[in-house]
Amino acid sequence: MKRLLRISFNQAIFSFIPILSWIMLGLILDKNLSNVFTLTYPLQFIWMIFKSVFATGANISKEKDKNENAVLSGMTLGIIIGFIVFIFIAINIKSYIEFMNMDYGIYKEFAIYSVIQLYIQLIFSFVMEKLYFEGKEKIANKYMLTLNILNFGVLIGLSLLIKNKTIIVAITLFVIFIYTLLITIKQYRKFKFKINLLKNIKYESVPIVKDTFYFITYLFGFSNALEFGEEYIVALNFVALVTDTQWDSLCAIDTVAKIDISKGKFNYKEHIRNAYKLIGILLSTTFLMILFSYRYYELNLVITLMYLSVEIVNFLVEPLYELKICYLQLTDKFESKVASNKIVASGIRVVTSFLKTPFCTAIGQTLSMIEQYIVVNIIFYRNFKINKDGIIENIKVMK
Repeated sequence: MKRLLRISFNQAIFSFIPILSWIMLGLILDKNLSNVFTLTYPLQFIWMIFKSVFATGANISKEKDKNENAVLSGMTLGIIIGFIVFIFIAINIKSYIEFMNMDYGIYKEFAIYSVIQLYIQLIFSFVMEKLYFEGKEKIANKYMLTLNILNFGVLIGLSLLIKNKTIIVAITLFVIFIYTLLITIKQYRKFKFKINLLKNIKYESVPIVKDTFYFITYLFGFSNALEFGEEYIVALNFVALVTDTQWDSLCAIDTVAKIDISKGKFNYKEHIRNAYKLIGILLSTTFLMILFSYRYYELNLVITLMYLSVEIVNFLVEPLYELKICYLQLTDKFESKVASNKIVASGIRVVTSFLKTPFCTAIGQTLSMIEQYIVVNIIFYRNFKINKDGIIENIKVMK
């Protein structure tokens, strides 16, 4: 549980400080700036795809395949490809903002900031994942706190002192880039560069598929929902702000599970018990964030509660199938079945994102959750059982 809390704390800091930054920017510079969080939200899934391929998959490959060059090779390739993709988006930011049905004049500087910050955070996430797999969560915590204090302090400090958005953005990005560059260099040693993408993708095929579809879902879904006016923009943004940190922290459950599965030390009962202890903590923080921040938004209560209820229900159900997905994904012969199911579930979200309703993403999220819960449990319990000690046993081997 301590390891889970350390990693989830890292994820929370990584997510919460940027969220707090957007809230503060809205209060200090322009109330509209907090909406940048929703504007660039779909791009987080590109970030997550790259993290899966070049960080998590590479670290799993190191453990399972005893490939000592996998981690640094993955980091190096990820840094290069990530730069090409995120800089391309930043250069074409006007087209992106207009596609999302928002005002380019209001959001251009901080939309660019958000995109480049995602790239810097991507590099930083490569370092964090490496440290997690090496059992160095305390060092990762220190790095995480330092980066986010720097980011928040410089960004908000400059916003209080000057009003030139371009200068604020440029100085903040420069400071966090230099810090990230320094800790990244510290991770390097002599290694043999080798492209290992197929192995990395194999081990992370499920999250890669999921995040690819999520990118499409939120890109078109949010663009669709934002057409319905200010009430829906504000409600969507508010719910995203008060739940996104919790969703990011919940990823620690998968991270710890993958580490234990890849090392042959996985106990399902222990992991599910710890997962719900973490969920209890995270839900309490959600309600605290609501109490703290609702007064700063002109919210339609009914619309907001509808979005929020969907998030909470999905939050409570997710560990019941995601831990099984982690196990099946890293067990031979089940990768394709799990990936296929994830394609179906994610496909549901994509299709519903085109519905002409401001609740299109919420509908897709709920239907996807129901499908995954049913199908993943059927696949799992047809092939495995969990004994009284929490150890997963293969039914066919036992026969």
